[in-house]
Amino acid sequence: METDSLTYGFSPIPTSISSFPLYENTIPISENIIRKDDLSLRYKKILMKRWLLFFVFSVIAIPGVFAQKSDTAISLKEVKITGYKTITGMGHLDEVHDGVIYSGQKNEVLIVDSLDANTAQDNPRQVLGRVPGSNYSETEGNGFPSNGIGFRGLNPTQSIETNTRQNGYNIAGDIYGYPESYYVTPLQATERVEIIRGASSLQFGPQFGGVVNYIVKSGPEHKPFEFTIEESGGSYGLMNTFSSVGGTVGKWNYYAFVKYEYEDGWRANSQMQQATGFAKIEYRANDHFKVGLEYSLLRNLLHMPGGLDDAEFIQNPDQSFRARNWLVTPWNIAAFTSTYKISDKTYLTLKSALNISSRSIVWRNEDGGPQAPDTITLATNSYIPREVEHEYFKSSTTELRLLSNYNISGREQTIAAGIRFFDGWMERQEGGLGSTGIDANFTNYTPGDSYQNSLNFTTLNVAPFIENTFHLGGRVSVTPGLRFEYIKSTATGHVLDSTGTYYIPVNESKPRNILLAGIAFQYKTSGATNIYANITQAYTPISYSFLYPMGLDIDAKIDPNLKDITGYNADLGYRGHLKNYLTFDLSGFYMAHNNNIAIETSNPNTNPTYYETNVGDAVHIGIESYGELNVVKLFTKHSRVGTISIFNSFAYDHAKYVNGLYKGNVAEYAPATIERFGVTYALKRFSTTFLFSNTSKSFADAGNTVFSADAEVGVIPAYTVMDWSASMKIKNYNLKLGVNNLTDAHYFTFRTVEYPGPGIIPSTGRTMYVGLGARF
Repeated sequence: METDSLTYGFSPIPTSISSFPLYENTIPISENIIRKDDLSLRYKKILMKRWLLFFVFSVIAIPGVFAQKSDTAISLKEVKITGYKTITGMGHLDEVHDGVIYSGQKNEVLIVDSLDANTAQDNPRQVLGRVPGSNYSETEGNGFPSNGIGFRGLNPTQSIETNTRQNGYNIAGDIYGYPESYYVTPLQATERVEIIRGASSLQFGPQFGGVVNYIVKSGPEHKPFEFTIEESGGSYGLMNTFSSVGGTVGKWNYYAFVKYEYEDGWRANSQMQQATGFAKIEYRANDHFKVGLEYSLLRNLLHMPGGLDDAEFIQNPDQSFRARNWLVTPWNIAAFTSTYKISDKTYLTLKSALNISSRSIVWRNEDGGPQAPDTITLATNSYIPREVEHEYFKSSTTELRLLSNYNISGREQTIAAGIRFFDGWMERQEGGLGSTGIDANFTNYTPGDSYQNSLNFTTLNVAPFIENTFHLGGRVSVTPGLRFEYIKSTATGHVLDSTGTYYIPVNESKPRNILLAGIAFQYKTSGATNIYANITQAYTPISYSFLYPMGLDIDAKIDPNLKDITGYNADLGYRGHLKNYLTFDLSGFYMAHNNNIAIETSNPNTNPTYYETNVGDAVHIGIESYGELNVVKLFTKHSRVGTISIFNSFAYDHAKYVNGLYKGNVAEYAPATIERFGVTYALKRFSTTFLFSNTSKSFADAGNTVFSADAEVGVIPAYTVMDWSASMKIKNYNLKLGVNNLTDAHYFTFRTVEYPGPGIIPSTGRTMYVGLGARF
């Protein structure tokens, strides 16, 4: 492999920081860098110049491409969202949407533009926080480019238990071998977010955590060109620039955005600069056929401040003892989409995505945990050499879906069938000899450019599915379904033995055949309310990449005989809306999570050791409720003094191990209660929202360790966070401002045995922001 770039007949993926156009003029970071430094201004100038050139090109070139006379565009049937668009923007999807059956399934949809939220920083509490039971690993700004999300007590780290999608296609590194999400659609470019809970496994994959699907905005239907821009600034050097262009010319619809973000960071050594881009073009031939191309990219440079132990966190949570840890995750996703209306009752959709991305880390060897100092050695008058690690991804995912309506005894029925093809390759290189410096240098100085571990993983997946909604009368529907999964994973290469004296060859292959079944029921109690129920099998296959995790020096050892996780999800609920003032969804759930994988802890108080293995079966039983009431509309249709809306999102999760060594213990990362309460006041074009969030305590390991000397496992204390945000629209302009974490609460959501720690990863303290936008 060449060291400068990795090319697959597409755009090259640089493997060193100097190869990124974004960082050509990178300046060496001085040893004194803590929070603010002179280099940030130069970074901003360099990047702003490049952004301006890109933007000018977009403004000139894109309209020119489409500036030609053509017939009026004929659009396909618009997406129908059940429920109404309130000021808080929460509802649920109709029975059928975008070629997918949702009848009887637990789901939510959030209209982003209807929310008072800090979209410039993608604050998850203020958007996805309205979804009951949503839990977050707040790691953005601490070494990850985005926050993770989990539901129903599942691990939220980098959304590994959740199928993350954009416009319906996969955006994770590898759906099985590496399901983490580094690129996530910026909320400033998101029209809506669709969340489908555990019963999604038949049409989207076997994961327990359901699906989060970000729908990107499209160009306006009745304008040939529209330009939007939003400039935001805030605490700790926050600078965010977001611009987009879009429109419809004849049968062509286009949309593109560029987002650049820079922060000095709340913690020391946590500078972050990130550029995100997206472009799509769609050709609508007629009312039967449309086809589109999309491209998404992410370029970043993240300074990782490292973890803390408990004493260090209590003393000062924004301190850092790691100045030499850096991460880059260049992400490239190209997608092809097509919809063909075969007849008035039959639709065929195709979505195919190509992901060519990578991740590189240079960091101080973490032997000794977070309390081990990273200081200059007197004998050499320099730091110890760092460790260099690289991962490269290349995957393609193609999903073909057919949806057809037909009649039985005069009643319309719906069948959905399809197939997914996934082919993924991942290369992992770790244990390379890094420099003794402190800058973002990802070069491997090992003679011969060799690595202690060098592995190649492949995953092949073929998965057909079928579901059918049978309408039994005018109110009742039953939707049974099946999904078959063929998975073949391989691992080749070598790893260094535990003594560091010789290489162990790796050459393994494992095929699987899995059949999943499910059934859903729905009863329409009225035109605006329904009772729903479902039960669906779920599955997490253990791939070889899981057995050889990233991070040569992580403290947890992996059981080589890990078993796949099996189980199922079940829901029973009642949802709907009452006139235009009340929206609600109350449900109970049961999730069986068998052969659960967790960390076994030994000697936590003295010399902790960790072993990741199947620890037993866990059962999650709970309730999820959401209610939103427009108090003013309850009494009057029109109000001169504005409206007040209140909402409450609550989840209770009784998550316990029912057998094995840890029988009776609480499942890790499963807080018993998560509650969020919000109040919104709106008057004409002004609105403001106050949000209260409380999450009860949880544990980082199956042993429910309260304290460990190295802080890699232990209790995650309960925490309460309050946020305030407001927005004002005046003609084509808008103003946004707010305060995150109003009371400056000191808390954390994540402990880790590997990067970006190890140890406690603190969440961000109080920050403020203000943004000004315009639309032309």
